[in-house]
Parts: sequence; structure tokens; C-alpha cells
Amino acid sequence: MIEVLKHPIYARLFSAQVIALIGTGLLTVALGLLAYDLAGDRAGVVLGTVFAIKMIAYVGLAPVANALAGRWPRKRVLIGADMVRAAVALTLPFIDSVWQIYGLIFVLQAASATFTPAFQATIPDILPDERDYTRALSLSRLAYDLENLLSPALAGFLLIFISYHWLFGGTVVGFLGSALLVLTTPVPAIKPQAKVRPFLDRLTRGIRIYVATPRLRGLLALNLSAAAAGAFVLVNTVVMVRGEYGMGDRQVAYALAAFGGGSMLAALALPRLLDRFADRRIMVTSGFLLAGLTLGHAVYQFNLGQPGWGAFLIIWALSGLLYAAILTPSGRLLRNSAHAEDRPSLFAAQFTLSHLGWLMTYPIAGWAGSALGLPMAMAILGVIALAGALLAVAVWPADDAKVVEHEHRDLPPDHPHLRAHPVAGARHRHIFVIDDEHRAWPTHG
Repeated sequence: MIEVLKHPIYARLFSAQVIALIGTGLLTVALGLLAYDLAGDRAGVVLGTVFAIKMIAYVGLAPVANALAGRWPRKRVLIGADMVRAAVALTLPFIDSVWQIYGLIFVLQAASATFTPAFQATIPDILPDERDYTRALSLSRLAYDLENLLSPALAGFLLIFISYHWLFGGTVVGFLGSALLVLTTPVPAIKPQAKVRPFLDRLTRGIRIYVATPRLRGLLALNLSAAAAGAFVLVNTVVMVRGEYGMGDRQVAYALAAFGGGSMLAALALPRLLDRFADRRIMVTSGFLLAGLTLGHAVYQFNLGQPGWGAFLIIWALSGLLYAAILTPSGRLLRNSAHAEDRPSLFAAQFTLSHLGWLMTYPIAGWAGSALGLPMAMAILGVIALAGALLAVAVWPADDAKVVEHEHRDLPPDHPHLRAHPVAGARHRHIFVIDDEHRAWPTHG
């Protein structure tokens, strides 16, 4: 997997991602502890609202940011977003009320809604080989797991010596370090499009391609499964560890690290598994297992109370493993569902649509956990995870890797990316066979 780091441009961008995510991981721990200080047992409600605001920024602003930034140099977009995030993180230690958390988090996540899709769409341009790109996806998943594993572990160590308020300083350093690495890296420019599309077309194009592609509709359903389980972990870990187990700040960090450790294990194993098994098989199976684990944990709590501390950490680690097994292959599906011109729009659409699930599940995790109890909130989210897995089976054809059927209006049948075969009796409708690079190219006007 690490052989892909021999590519110098990707290695630098990957380093920027790692540094920024370590800082983000420190922010996650510090924000949870700040919420507990300000709201006590209602910290889950505060965090549920904070994460819901984060999702509103992602869902509402990612398509707009992509459409506006499509004509701007990628490097400036990435550096500008990092600088905004660093400025917001610098102010967080000085707030003393919940409403201030809400406002600052919206600004920070608006910057992330600009940075993340632009960063993700850059990687396929740097690594055109599919095997290299698959390994880069796993490394990227490992980088995100640093937010859930190494950052909480580092936070737990630092909390021995300093107040959690100082953890926000680590977040600032992470974003500034990311900006510096991007500044010194030759980021490839966006390739000029054959025709200039109106703003409204650029705003909606990625979503229109996404919802018209069967495999991506399946991905959207599985994103909901991952969000259901992940939301409970991120919102209620601090409540369970501090309130239910009666433990301290370091144990909160250890529990989050267990979830990240399971996710990292999946990211290490997936490149070889994806060489042997289809993406659909791995992702759908993981969706059902994650739903079963979440529901089983809820049933245990209803009948027997909280499991032992060691068992709890194992459950969190398994949840992280299955969570990553759903999300890691998603970049491959996106890459194989659009040509280079539409990739930024499609990654922005994934960023937006996938976070719709989080927008629904974060408030459930926080507000239902406070009003109905943690076991009931977990049960509700487990049912949502199961529904997502069942929906994925229904909308994602098992033979998806062979043939994809699409409608198109703006490209001729002899477009170089396509080998079209008319379907009798269906106007403007073709079956697009996978080309020599094993890609199906949807072309929706």
C-alpha cells in the first residue's frame, strides 16, 4: 500500500491531509470535553446539535463551493480553506457559551465543505492508475482514522499535563501545516472543459449524475448505514464514558481510539480484499454486520445494562472496522462513474448527499439519547442502519460491474468515452458497456 507514496506529489498532499486530520482529531476530543463542561449531562444534545450544524454546512455549501471554485486555482482554494479553519480553531478556547460553539463550528465546517471535495477530486488526476488509486483510497482512509485513533491517543497523553483548552492549539498547528504543504506542492490544475456550463448546471450536475447511477444510489444507502452507527459513537462516547462508566477525559480519548483502531485495521486489509471481491459484496456485507452489531449492543443494554469496559472497547473497535469497510471503497465507485471533467462535481455530490444521512442521524443520537435514553437511541439508529443496507441491495444491481444503463442528452453516441448500443424502442437511451479501462461513463445533460 505504501508504495503509492513514492509518487512525490501525492506523498506531499497525503502528508498535508494527515497533519490537518491530527489537528481535527484533537478538536473532536476538546470539543466534546468543552460541551460537557458547559452542558453537563446534556453534552450529547450539544454535540448532536454541533454535528447537525456541521452537516447543514456540508449539505448546503459543498455544491455551491464547488460551482464557484470550479474556475479558481485548486491550490488557492485548498490554502484559503485551511487558513479559515485555523482562524476559527484559534478562537474556540476563549468561548464560554453554547451558542458561540454553534456559530464558530458553522464557519469552520463551511471551510471544510470547500476543502474536502476539492482535495478528493485532485487525487485521481495525480494517480490515473486504478491500482495506485485504490491504495491511495486506503491510505486516505488511514489518514481519516488518525483523527479517530492517534489524535485521541495523543490527546489522552497531553491531558495528563495540560488542560483540554490547549488541544485547540494543536488544531491550529494542523491546519497551518496543511496549508504550508499545499503551498509547496505542484497541485494539478482543473482541466478546461469542452464547453462552459452555466452556474446552475455546474451547481446540480454532480447530483444529477449521482442519482442517475445505480451503484451510487447503493452507495448513498450504505452511507446512511455508516452514518447511523458513526453518529452514536461521535455524539455519545463522552456521555457513556463520563456518565455511564464514571471515567475521565483520558478514557474518552481511549474509547474514540478503539473506534479508530478498528477502522484502521479495515483500511489496511481492504486493498487485498478489493483485489479478490467486488466492492458491492464487501460494502453490503459490512452494512448488514454493522447494523446487527448496533442493534445487538442496544438489546444487551436494554436487558443487562452496560457491558464491561473491555467489551465496550471491542464493540467500538468492531464498529470502526465495519464503518471503514463501507466507506473506503466509495472513491473507486465515484472514479468509475464519471470522466475527468465531471469528477469534481461528482465528489462534491458525494460529499453533500452522504452527509444528508449524518444530518438525520446526529440529532437522533443527541436528542433521542437525552430524551429516551442511550439504549433507545442506539436501537433507533440500528434500525436506520439496517434499512440502509436493505435499500442498497434493492437499488444496486448485483451485475453492476458489467453493464450500466443511462440516459443522456448532451453527448453524441460516438463520444470517445462511450461505446453506445441503442435499446430498441427507447428514445435517447443507451446501454454503456464498460470500456477498456473498466469504466462506465454516465453523461447526463
